[in-house]
Amino acid sequence: MNEPIPVTRPVDHGIAKLMPDVDRKRAWLLTVDGAPQSYVDLDEPTHLEFEYARRLGHVLDIVAEAGRPLDVLHLGGGALTLPRYLAATRPGSRQDVVEADRGLMELVGEHLPVADGDGIRLHAGDAREWLEAAPDDSADVLVADVFGGSRVPAHLTSVAYVRQAERVLRAGGVYLANLADAAPFAFLRSQLATCATLFEELVLIAEPGVLRGRRFGNAVLVAAHRPVDTAALARLTASDAFPARVEHGPAVREFIGGARPVLDEDAVPSPEPPDGAFGIG
Repeated sequence: MNEPIPVTRPVDHGIAKLMPDVDRKRAWLLTVDGAPQSYVDLDEPTHLEFEYARRLGHVLDIVAEAGRPLDVLHLGGGALTLPRYLAATRPGSRQDVVEADRGLMELVGEHLPVADGDGIRLHAGDAREWLEAAPDDSADVLVADVFGGSRVPAHLTSVAYVRQAERVLRAGGVYLANLADAAPFAFLRSQLATCATLFEELVLIAEPGVLRGRRFGNAVLVAAHRPVDTAALARLTASDAFPARVEHGPAVREFIGGARPVLDEDAVPSPEPPDGAFGIG
């Protein structure tokens, strides 16, 4: 049997590489211009290698009773790590995945295809444009994991964008976003302030070292109109290899401080990661 070999291909927004994991038979790492984008184990779709993906997975586990199918909209596709996870943990879920990079979507479809019965539908297009055309009250969960290279695009950071997300979510729906920042957290604070204009409940999940300003890193933002089971989230994140803190209520309001919501005309991308923050050798 032939060993899997790396695949390198120009895509719409850079050079994509699929690299096999020597320790897992059918696992692959996807990078674009050297920045890790996704990790997928085709034999074990519930394996979430990246810590931020594990935290998103924890939220997806507790938003509804175990195993209940959900209607989920994913903004940003990558190698479809979370859609595969949901298809395995919540069979029967209906999932739409919007990916701006058609070339990347075709690469993943060719080498890491999803099964026809998994309920995952792929759409090439701009995340905000697709969101603005989506029907009201059509999703139980919206997952925003969109990075142009290593930065969240500016047009996916504003109040107008979050208003569209809130419109598409059902009354008990949950908005999730993967963000990245470092002290003094101008971007992350502004994103929390932006979501606070439309959602009553906010939760922030990140490693203590990131929140203390020691390094650049990912943070998961959770927003909803209903209470989130933060006790369950805290238990799940505490069991990870790199435990995270789960902040909510007054702690989040204190973290936001004087940060202001972002308007379209003031929107900027998330900060450029420092060299080596997410790169691999």
